[in-house]
Parts: sequence; C-alpha cells; structure tokens
Amino acid sequence: MKTLSSLSLAFLWAATTGTAEAQTSRLHAEVDQRTNAVRDKVVAWRRDIHEHPELSGMETRTAALVAEHLRALGMDVTTGVGGTGVVGVLKGARDGPVVALRADMDALPVTEINDLPFRSRVRSTYNGQEVGVMHACGHDNHVAILMGAAEVLAGMRSQLAGSVKFIFQPAEEGYPEGGGGAERMIKAGALDSPKVDAIFGLHVRPGPLGRVAYRPGPTMAAENSFQIIVHGKQTHGARPWNGVDPIVVSSQIVLGLQTVISRQTDITSVPAIVTVGAFNGGVRSNIIPDSVILIGTIRTFEREQRASIISRVTRTAEQIALSAGARAAVRVDSGYPVTRNDSTLTLRMLPTLVRAAGAAGVSIEPLATGAEDFSYFQERVPGVFVFLGVTPANQDWKTAPVNHSPLFFADEGALPTGVRTLASLAVDYLAAPRR
Repeated sequence: MKTLSSLSLAFLWAATTGTAEAQTSRLHAEVDQRTNAVRDKVVAWRRDIHEHPELSGMETRTAALVAEHLRALGMDVTTGVGGTGVVGVLKGARDGPVVALRADMDALPVTEINDLPFRSRVRSTYNGQEVGVMHACGHDNHVAILMGAAEVLAGMRSQLAGSVKFIFQPAEEGYPEGGGGAERMIKAGALDSPKVDAIFGLHVRPGPLGRVAYRPGPTMAAENSFQIIVHGKQTHGARPWNGVDPIVVSSQIVLGLQTVISRQTDITSVPAIVTVGAFNGGVRSNIIPDSVILIGTIRTFEREQRASIISRVTRTAEQIALSAGARAAVRVDSGYPVTRNDSTLTLRMLPTLVRAAGAAGVSIEPLATGAEDFSYFQERVPGVFVFLGVTPANQDWKTAPVNHSPLFFADEGALPTGVRTLASLAVDYLAAPRR
C-alpha cells in the first residue's frame, strides 16, 4: 500500500488551505462590490418604507414590496406567513446548510416631528384612538438592509453551498391583543422546509455611525407586560368616606412596586426593572371612580428572577388593595423571552463582524433592557443578534433621540455596513467547513 509522505501531506494541506483562503477572499470582495452597487436602491427603499409606515399586523404594503423584490431575484417566496410575514428562499448552487436572515417590518403609533422630505404623515387607529404612525424604532432600515442583502446574495447564488432564508417579520412591537410576529411565523413554519440551522438579525439604534455591537449570551431582556385593575367603590368626591378610593390605592401600589426591585430583588449580578407606564381612572374632579387601570412592564434576564418578580408584583398589588378595602386584579402576559446570543456561534462569527465593520467599528454590547421577539427564533435555532449605530457623525450619539422617540433619526450612511454585515454573515456561515 502506498502512503503519502509527511512532506507531501504538508504541501497538500497548504495548497488546500491557500485555495480556501483565496476563495473566501474572493467572496468577501464580491460582497463589498455588490453592497456598493445596491447602496442607492437600499436608500430609496428605506425612504419609501419610512414615508409609508404600517402598524403591527397591518404591514400589507411593505410585505408586497418585499415579496415583489424577492420574486424578481428568482427566489421561492411565501407570503401571509403568520399574518403578513414574507419568507424568501435562495437556493445555492450546491447543497449545504440553511442560514436565515431576519428583518422586522412594523412601525409604531408615534407622530413623527422630524423635518425630513420623506417623513411620515400617515394616520391610523390604535387601540381605538387616532394616532400618527412612524418608524420610530428603525424597522424601515431593517427591511431595506435585508432587501439589499438579498440582492447581494442572489447575485452570488452560483458560489453558495447551501440556502439562505430571508424572513421579513410583522409585529415585532406586538399585536394590540398581545404577542408578537416571530412566534406566529414560527408556528406557521418559517424555520422549516428547509429547516434553518442558524439565524442572524440586527437592530439600528443610537451609536457611532456604522459601528456594530455584539454580546455573547444574554443580550436583551425578557419582557412581561402587566395590567392591574384596582376595584374600589365609587362615591362623591366631597364624601370619600362613603366609598373606597381606587386612585389613592393605585398610587400606593405604584409606590409599593418600586420596592420590588429596590428592596426585594438581588440586582448585583443582572439588572431588573418594573415600570408603570399608564395610570387611568376617573372622569371629573368631584367623582371618586369605581376603578383604576394600571399598565406597565417587567424586564429581567434570568428565569428564576423573572418568576420571583412577577410573583412579588402580584402580591404587592393585591395586598395593598386588600389593606384599603379594595381589590386588585393582576394579569401578567407571557411576554418575550431573553434575547440570548449563542455564545459559540457569536465567537465563531466575530471575524465576520470585524471584516464587515472594521476592527475599530466593532464593540461588545452591555446588557440592554429593551426586549426583542427575535428571542423566539433563538429558542429554536442558534442565533446572533447585533446592533448597528446610526447616529450622524457630527452628533453626540449619547444624547441623540432614542428608538421610539418622535425625533429618532437614522443616518443612511450606516446602511451599507448593515447590508455588508448580514450578507457576510450568511456567506461566511455557509462557507465554513462542516464538522
């Protein structure tokens, strides 16, 4: 039997490694070239979507725009996934794994006050109220970036070993009746046929222009919304002793909830938050109402901590109400899980992030108390979620209006970095040697 000598094996390994590295370099160069070529389209898409925002679950125009684009690129496209969701599948020239890229499409009930030629003037109805509609969280950028990445990768189809699944998701901000679009898309099969092996996503936010931030492990908080209805006894405002004042009781509950975090929760390892966001009750000055409604949010990073805080919020509200002769009905929704980046996958893809944004353009993200239903995808398959800084270079990003503000603004100079990041994550994941 003939065997290769050690020297021959070394030459063979070097030749193979050199060929692989050269191929990877060519792929990276092509991603850069195609990203530059699609830049103007991405800007135009972003402006169009920004000017025509749609609330959660109502993203019909945006979904149609996305579906038409993906079909024009020759993809297999499925619409109406989990509502208004769109899924496109790009099949490479050779067999291989399946990687998914996700963007969320919905806007918020916020009236824009930016002075932009493409600012939103859209009005709609939310929870029975007429509201302005704005992409105040930056999802217009996410959609445009992923549309650009789709065009980049479609042009490289012949060089891909595997498939890329493009997931355009509705209602990341949540449906008025509760829940979000990711969970519904998963139930509708968005991660199946073909089965996804890994998923990537990004979110724009205030930060140095074009900087990509990442974090292995827990990254964004679990979120639970709560509602507390305090039932008292209506009476004349001049004779409060004839009733039970739910406004006073609710005020005591709001103050009592502050101690759930400050005095009852160990936050030395990870933070936690309880916020009351609305306090509604009464119609005029001299009538003590029959009831008051409080709504708020709980943010946590650990499962045990989450259960403990929910229990304490419930107990605090119920017992404070009981002490005053009132009754508190507490409801806490199932919420969003922690957005938890797969640590192994994150570190594996770190060189990709550095190449896409530059060594000086990548940083580690501290824990973020915002929440994301991308977490549902990560519960099913390994996933990585990163952040893209979009504050203009001449502005201090630390004082820039944040997401959900009517003044939130994203500088389009960051869009190419977003496209290059998502396209490169897909290319590098598919090109990596399989174990």
